[in-house]
Amino acid sequence: LHLFGATRVYIALMNEPEILQRRVYIERIAPFMRTPVVKVLVGARRVGKSCILFQLMQRIRAEEQQPNIIYINKEDLAFADLRTYRELNDYLRCRLLPEARNYIFIDEVQEIEEFGLAIRSLALNPLNDIYITGSNSHFFSSDLANALGGRHIAFRIYSLAYSEFLQFHALEDSVDAFEKYVHFGGLPYLRHLPLKEEVVSGYLRSIYDTIVLRDVVARNAIRHTRFLEQLVRYLADNVGSLFSAKSISDFLKSQRVTLSPTLVSDYADALAAAYFIHRLPRYDIVGKRLFERGEKFFFEDLGIRNVIVGYKPQDRAKRLENLVCNHLLFCGYDVTVGALATQEIDFVATRNGERLYVQVATELERAETLERELGNLLRIKDNYPKLLVTSQENHENSYEGVELVGIREFLTHSILP
Repeated sequence: LHLFGATRVYIALMNEPEILQRRVYIERIAPFMRTPVVKVLVGARRVGKSCILFQLMQRIRAEEQQPNIIYINKEDLAFADLRTYRELNDYLRCRLLPEARNYIFIDEVQEIEEFGLAIRSLALNPLNDIYITGSNSHFFSSDLANALGGRHIAFRIYSLAYSEFLQFHALEDSVDAFEKYVHFGGLPYLRHLPLKEEVVSGYLRSIYDTIVLRDVVARNAIRHTRFLEQLVRYLADNVGSLFSAKSISDFLKSQRVTLSPTLVSDYADALAAAYFIHRLPRYDIVGKRLFERGEKFFFEDLGIRNVIVGYKPQDRAKRLENLVCNHLLFCGYDVTVGALATQEIDFVATRNGERLYVQVATELERAETLERELGNLLRIKDNYPKLLVTSQENHENSYEGVELVGIREFLTHSILP
């Protein structure tokens, strides 16, 4: 590792505390290593994109002697002078080795103006193996789609899944461990902090402020920041509810907050683009089409959501539904909200041409609850798997072809690798 950028990587890796492996992501990325396809890691700030880059570098170093690794971190002031695609291109060109494979890693690349032009030029050389990360989907969808076309592949990085949370915090699966996960969320850095409310809440609040101010307000030139915060609080307080931009606007007006449906939609788009929330559209199961109106909002990280509105006992069902949504996304599913005539299926998840229907219920003791939740699933006439996920510990295993699964079991379910 003899170039400046590579030396910085070496020092960073040597000084980094033990980097816990996130094998799900490494295994997804591995087939594309050493190919001319640009690997793009996207996700909210502080979900661990940089550490996954380090894990890929460690893998390369373990497999090759003296690989030429060039690392740029746009959050590091050492790279403050790299502001445009030309400066990025010039910096990298003088560090590339001819007739050798060059491993290029760029963290938070959206901070560089028109970065896609430099990446496209570098990707013309099949010996350049390129990995980039970013925290705003608007920049990637415009810059990369225009510059690279089909020569890139995106990997969405999420907060820790429950199994990863247990690994990071050296915990065994238990009711107590699960409650910690639900309460504090899955940001990887929490492994360095005591899991206590007074400690964790301050850290999560700072991450919330950073995402909202840097990735939402600044990038979208939002002037009405107070209205944006009102919208965030409203979404956090109504996780899993079905809404339209107009219905949210009408509610806010009733609270003396004037925000037009257009602004509601624009602000929600900005929050989703920063990977702060998941915005799920409704899917007509019979008609096999997406509805133009009505959607649900879930939070990327439950810990941040809890900091915004508090960790309240009455929100148990909302948190459970958010957990299920996040785990389906972590497992690689495309997730929508199912509509079946006047009935609702909480989640329709598709992956590799296969489909999974998931209903969520906090408890199954009351007959009317069981009948309602199972009835919705049983009205679906195709043969795709159907799950009813509950927080209740003791329950039946199945009912008329519907599998009944406890939430902790669901988070490690065999159908969800």
